[in-house]
Amino acid sequence: MNRIEGTVPPGRLDAAIADAADDLSRERVKALIAEGRLQIDGRTITAGSSRKFEGQAFSLDLPPPVTTDLVPQDIPLTVVFEDAHLIVIDKPAGLVVHPAPGHPSGTLVNALLHHCAGSLSGIGGERRPGIVHRIDKDTSGLMVAAKSDLAHRGLAALFKAHDIDRHYLAIVDGVPMPLAGTVDAAVGRAPNHRKKMAVVAEGKGKHAITHYATRQALKQAALVDCTLETGRTHQVRVHMAHLGHPLIGDPLYGRTPKKNMAAERKAFPRQALHAAVLGFIHPLTAEKLRFESPIPADMQELLRALCV
Repeated sequence: MNRIEGTVPPGRLDAAIADAADDLSRERVKALIAEGRLQIDGRTITAGSSRKFEGQAFSLDLPPPVTTDLVPQDIPLTVVFEDAHLIVIDKPAGLVVHPAPGHPSGTLVNALLHHCAGSLSGIGGERRPGIVHRIDKDTSGLMVAAKSDLAHRGLAALFKAHDIDRHYLAIVDGVPMPLAGTVDAAVGRAPNHRKKMAVVAEGKGKHAITHYATRQALKQAALVDCTLETGRTHQVRVHMAHLGHPLIGDPLYGRTPKKNMAAERKAFPRQALHAAVLGFIHPLTAEKLRFESPIPADMQELLRALCV
């Protein structure tokens, strides 16, 4: 049986443990706690606030992978790299990463189960096999999945230590001033919108840092390179909106296009965001890996329409 150990941080117990574990979702941790798999200072804990446990040592036992009812599906994948331990995919916009309410099938996980013939890490739980991180359904670009538990643990440790090179290309509303800079602002759940994240006071969310640099000034817009120092939910989308330059096409954080704006801009059907660079040290071979994905055709068309 695998085990995760650490120190209880502040916050809601399941969320705090998930944050400390980093390679498990809050829902997964909540289920494991309810099963009696969490011990704090040697005592089994099945519920409660982390406030009274803050600073104490915890251990969370992970059961062996269970047989999943997920169906492998022959969905085309663009494989950038693959070995016995991990696989790097260039995900198209519109592909959901893992099954969830509203998307029970047709996901990247279903495609990976078919492509890898069932050889995926089980640490993430039966609905998220192999998934170490994710990108939004309507964001395109590079992501890595684990084919073995050892690779999953190694990759999760790299993400937790922020030892992953991740660059996103975004087309944003307006031209940032200054043209380059850093957004250092915590990201947490928006208080009045359960599906939305927001910049929140330090201690109310997760520490988040995005470095941005304008690549090209466009007509009332800009192509911006965003480098993630951390990897929080909707981080680029939230931080650029916080700067006053939300992503074009963003349904949650964007602005309503003005009448005089280009038709291509008003009709762009997704947030204009692409995971263009992914680099890391292979957790088992120690090989230095770095992958680049060209900007997709729909964003190229948008750029052409917005050129000054």
